[in-house]
Amino acid sequence: MTDITLLIVDDHPVVRDGLRGMFAAEGSGFRVLGEAPDGVRGVELALELDPDVVLMDLRMPGGGGVDAIAELTRRGARSRVLVLTTYDTDTDTLPAIEAGATGYLLKDAPREELFAAVRAAASGRTVLSPTVASRLVTAVRAPAPDGTLSAREGEILALVAKGTANRAIAAELFISEATVKTHLTHIYAKLGVKDRAAAVATGYDRGILGGA
Repeated sequence: MTDITLLIVDDHPVVRDGLRGMFAAEGSGFRVLGEAPDGVRGVELALELDPDVVLMDLRMPGGGGVDAIAELTRRGARSRVLVLTTYDTDTDTLPAIEAGATGYLLKDAPREELFAAVRAAASGRTVLSPTVASRLVTAVRAPAPDGTLSAREGEILALVAKGTANRAIAAELFISEATVKTHLTHIYAKLGVKDRAAAVATGYDRGILGGA
């Protein structure tokens, strides 16, 4: 069986060394191709080395993880990105997932959980730590009390009004097509409509799209 190849992106040398040692100690199944201290270098190495999985920290001087994930998505990189960080706030998790991360794990995860997450990410399966999964579910289930669209939903509705297809919207905003569809579902619910045409009409009627 071919080893799963990895790139480690983290600004702390001790963390990078620890992760490299952990995967090397496993003996088989994983191979670390390289390391990067920030997102900018991480993107360069990911495109150069083409690892199966990129372990990506989020907050790094010299280039954060979310921007790096978005750039890899934009460049059509084959590598799956598994976020490995200490932060699990909404301001960290949602942008990372929207940018194209395959999974999101916290650094306090047990070793076997990390190994399983890397294997899952390599095969294209979404991996979320329990606390992150709970936050995401809460975020997508909580409607705006007055039906107000979020900034991202407003962007998507504006693109829909221009006749932009879901795939093109995903490409322009550096998110997945599935994420676009999820946002559209929320837009329809908030506006009380059932399709794109009605959403656009209601958007103009309410002044969300700049008035009639």
